[in-house]
Amino acid sequence: MTTDCIHPPPFDARWKQYFRRRLLNWYAQHARDLPWRRSKNPYRIWVSEVMLQQTQVETVKPYFQRFLKAFPNVKRLAAAKEEEVLRLWEGLGYYRRGRQLHAAAVKIVDEHGGRFPREVPSLLALPGIGRYTAGAIASIAFDRRAPILEANTIRLHARLIGYRQDPAKSAGQKLLWEAAEDVLPRKEVARFNQALMELGSLVCTPRRPRCEQCPVSNLCAVFAAGLQTNVPYKSPKTRLTNLTEAAVVVQKRGRILVRQCEAGQRWAGLWDFPRFEIESEHPRQIQDELVAKVRAQTGIAVQPDKLLKTIKHGVTRYRITLDCYAASFVSGTICKSRAKDIRWFPVHELDKLPLSSTGRRIAQMVNSS
Repeated sequence: MTTDCIHPPPFDARWKQYFRRRLLNWYAQHARDLPWRRSKNPYRIWVSEVMLQQTQVETVKPYFQRFLKAFPNVKRLAAAKEEEVLRLWEGLGYYRRGRQLHAAAVKIVDEHGGRFPREVPSLLALPGIGRYTAGAIASIAFDRRAPILEANTIRLHARLIGYRQDPAKSAGQKLLWEAAEDVLPRKEVARFNQALMELGSLVCTPRRPRCEQCPVSNLCAVFAAGLQTNVPYKSPKTRLTNLTEAAVVVQKRGRILVRQCEAGQRWAGLWDFPRFEIESEHPRQIQDELVAKVRAQTGIAVQPDKLLKTIKHGVTRYRITLDCYAASFVSGTICKSRAKDIRWFPVHELDKLPLSSTGRRIAQMVNSS
């Protein structure tokens, strides 16, 4: 035993038997009625698991319902245009998830005849599916004996075994995956894994865990040691970088200039207004910078007008002040090299484009003016 871990795996047989029984009994009484739990359809489980990555359950519910209505099965998703997928994903954030979901659907149709792979290695070969998502699909849809480790179960297992180092580092990941696999039952794996996530979500919470309500608190190493608020280890918060950006709404005879964000850019695949970082501080210099950067980005010369709105928002490690300007078309044509992803779009049809959350706010402001 190391000082990093109070009770490392493997667990003894009696411990595991008691843990499984208590957990499943608790889950039978406290499981939430969530839309993706009403079926063992692997497509529904996959969509929900991807949406739930870094997103709260209550936020996901309406997105999941709308997505399944538009794309009820993997073949319909594969046949859709990426732009349609991103439009329905709009507002969920982490748009790479939506693009990879679509790419994986295409691969499932092309290489697996539209049938979901049942084994973890085959699932891992699909775009956007990592070890956790593969384990979730294999265990919940097909009852395969596959461990899972995501935010809730990382916290739960770290507390159970009393792991006091950073669980995101390789040593912590190795130990926690071992614990997740060691505790798995031979049967009812789907219910067991969902019960683990539910316990982590509802009881073994990040702050103020409800240990008095936990069915397995008497097996928990950190509860016994009184270290619940110290485990898991919390890495220092990322320092945010302040940025000032501009979005320019260029109008020309009832149409608005929009561009599709390129691969590698923030919001890749989504449409946006000409947008860039602003370096100047003096109003006259800002005007000149707007003109120069819109032309460089699109090939269009503009005359900036008034400041429409300032939006403050955060993206990953950035705290952004976004100044939204109106501008009029002066001259020029769209860059030939980007003719497919820069266009003049009718104002009243902006709602058809997949936009970032700030892009949608700007579009709504333009439509209401």
